[in-house]
Amino acid sequence: MKSKPTYTTISDVAEHAGVSIATVSRVLNGKIPVHADKAERVRQAIAELNFVPRSAARVLASRKTNTIGLVFSEIRGAFFPHLLKGIEAQLHEAGYELLVYSTHSDRPIKRKPIGEHNTDGLLVFTTSLEKEEIARLYKINFPLVLMHETPPDGMDIPVITVENKDGAEMLVSHLIKKHGRRRVVFLRGPKGHEDSVWRERGYREALATHNIPFDETLVSSGEFDQETAYHSMQKLIQDSVDFDAVFAGDDDAAIGVYRALKEAKRLIPNDVAVVGFDDVDFAGYISPPLTTIRAPIEEVGREAVRQLLCLLEGEQAQSLVLKRTELVIRESCGCT
Repeated sequence: MKSKPTYTTISDVAEHAGVSIATVSRVLNGKIPVHADKAERVRQAIAELNFVPRSAARVLASRKTNTIGLVFSEIRGAFFPHLLKGIEAQLHEAGYELLVYSTHSDRPIKRKPIGEHNTDGLLVFTTSLEKEEIARLYKINFPLVLMHETPPDGMDIPVITVENKDGAEMLVSHLIKKHGRRRVVFLRGPKGHEDSVWRERGYREALATHNIPFDETLVSSGEFDQETAYHSMQKLIQDSVDFDAVFAGDDDAAIGVYRALKEAKRLIPNDVAVVGFDDVDFAGYISPPLTTIRAPIEEVGREAVRQLLCLLEGEQAQSLVLKRTELVIRESCGCT
C-alpha cells in the first residue's frame, strides 16, 4: 500500500495557487519573470502550505543535476556488487547518473560531500548516515530512500529491505527439524545493522519454537566479514564450546567459518553444519556448497531507485517494501 507523503510538494503549491508547476518553479528560481498576480498567488500558497522548497524543486528549471547519490558504509564483500548492479541498471534506464560516497561503518560523519548540493536525491544504505543528517535532509524535503534501515521516529521515508527474520527462522528451523542440530552458533553482523538484528530474532524464534533454550555462549561476532568470523570461530573452538551447527550471519562470514573448521579438522557437515544468508555467487561453488537464504539483493537496488524516482516526480512512494527471501538447500547443512 502506498502512503501519502507527509510533506508539501511543488505540485501541491501549484494546485493551491491555480498555476502550473513550471510557474512555481520560476518563482522559486527567481530568474524568469512571472506575472505579478501569479507570483503573489504562488508566494501566498507557499506561506499557507508551509512549503519548504526541496533542492530538486528549486533547480527544476535550470540546475537539475540528473544525478542520484548513493551513500554506503564500508564497501566490502560479495553483497555490494549485486546491490550496485541493480541500482545502476535501474538508474541507467531512467537516464540518471550515479554518484557514490562511502564512509567506514564505525565512523559515519554527520555531513557528507554528497547531498542536496550535487544530487537530485539520495539512496542511503544502513548505518552510513547519522540520524541527525537524515533528519536534516528530511526537514528540507530532500528526496531520500533508505535501504535495510528504519527511518527515525516520525519521518515517513521509504524503506527497502528483505525478510530477514523469516529467512533466518526458516534456516535455523531446517537445521533443527531436518538434521537434529541443537547447539547452533549465531554470528552477529555489525553493531546497529538492522539485518543482523532481524536475523537474530529469527534465530531466537526458531530455537523457541523447538523448545531449545537460548544460550548466549553460542552467540559471537561475525560482522558479515570473513576475517572476523574466522577469529570468532577460532575462539569458540579454543574455548571448547560445544556446538554442532553454525548460522554464519551471511555468506561472506561463512567463508571464515569454513576456514576455521577446516583448520580444526572438523568436517562440514558431518561434524558441524554451516549455513549462510544472501546466496551470493560463490555460495554454490565452495566445498561443500553452502545452504543459505536467497535474498533478492539486486532487486532491492532496483526498487530503491523506483521509489526515489516517485519522490522526484512528486508522486507517492511506498513507506515499506519488504522483499521475500527463499531457503536454498545445498550440502553444507547435511542434505545431499
